[in-house]
Amino acid sequence: MSNNSNSINVPEARQAMEQFKMECANEVGVNLKQGYNGDITARQAGSVGGQMVKKMIEAYERNM
Repeated sequence: MSNNSNSINVPEARQAMEQFKMECANEVGVNLKQGYNGDITARQAGSVGGQMVKKMIEAYERNM
């Protein structure tokens, strides 16, 4: 069993999360490609992750 805390608990959600990540990257102007993206900067990766969190919080607040 992997100790990776970034694992997706519901395997069926993997494609949806990839799509969500691509949409968020597009919104912040980061050009992600399918597969390996080790050539982007930490700042770019952080902006994608930050945008994802922001959108998840907004969705949660709308559903409260």
